[in-house]
Amino acid sequence: MLKKVGVTLVFLLVFAIMLVFARLNPGSLQLDLAFDSYEASVPVVVIVTFVAGWLFGLLCTIMFVSRLVNDRRRLRRELRSRESEISSLRSLPLSDAD
Repeated sequence: MLKKVGVTLVFLLVFAIMLVFARLNPGSLQLDLAFDSYEASVPVVVIVTFVAGWLFGLLCTIMFVSRLVNDRRRLRRELRSRESEISSLRSLPLSDAD
């Protein structure tokens, strides 16, 4: 519950800062993308940059979590294999080492 409230507050704070920034910087920028040139307002450029960074972070997080899930799956499979091996070894009769 507290985590959701914290995330919501951070989101609202970032949104408020973006609104203030957009209000204080009504100018426009000339963007040269090597193959084409665009003119856009400063708030639009900041919002697009923010969203692109957020998407990149989300992609990196998804890749990291999927790697963890795959490792977890592999380790569980290995653990089941080892447990069945131990179980079969425990069921073997003991032999004297004379």
